[in-house]
Amino acid sequence: MRQMLLAFLTLVAVSSVVWATPDINSAVIHTRIFNDCPTSIVTFDNSYPGSIWIQDELNCTNGYANLHIWRLSEDGVNDAVFNNEDSFSLAADLVISGTGEAESGLQIAPWWSHDVDGRFNVRSTDGEIACFGGRLPFYSFTATYGLNYVKGDQIHLEMIYLPNDLNETNPGTIEYKLTYNNVEYTSGQLPFDQGNEGEGHGIWGILSDARVGAHIQTFVSYGGTVRATWMNIDYQIIGAIPVQSTSWGRIKSLYR
Repeated sequence: MRQMLLAFLTLVAVSSVVWATPDINSAVIHTRIFNDCPTSIVTFDNSYPGSIWIQDELNCTNGYANLHIWRLSEDGVNDAVFNNEDSFSLAADLVISGTGEAESGLQIAPWWSHDVDGRFNVRSTDGEIACFGGRLPFYSFTATYGLNYVKGDQIHLEMIYLPNDLNETNPGTIEYKLTYNNVEYTSGQLPFDQGNEGEGHGIWGILSDARVGAHIQTFVSYGGTVRATWMNIDYQIIGAIPVQSTSWGRIKSLYR
């Protein structure tokens, strides 16, 4: 009986950890991750979840890019930490505008590259819309559907992550969805590969110690002013199962 009781208590404890997906209430902005034009004028407004915008006024044309990001947060100060077993979605309406050029979108960034990689990416120069980098399975809406974004348009982006069983038979999946010109598109559920178990961040999913948010990477050589605006930001925890509270007497009664 003692062994069965300990096993039950262990199950309760594990269940409470599995569904510890971050409870997001804010976002934090980080500027100049890339800083090839250090004299540019960067301004922003953080009115999460209604809207966030970041603008870069480029006053030099030598260099590749400036990169600015925002990250979901539980306290308005620190980036929220997302783990392999978490289950969530993030969506927003995006507009890239201005005289300059940039790429922007949403991110699930891996543990080894919290600021740069893992992009659902929309590019203003050639209109390419693609998902790539970090742990994200590659997918191109441009190649699959012939979609090309036009600067100044609004496009709705969404990423849905499900960990499933985090094994080869039932790996974690990501679904990329977008709505453009009132037409909905989806990648379907794409499986993650195994990853490196020896690194200690899990396998078959986004891997633990990830970050979630968005990016704007401005292209310095084009000059001008460019802004990314994210509106109607919608973060959801998916499939959280609350642990039912019970009394010590009820636990003991199960084994009589």
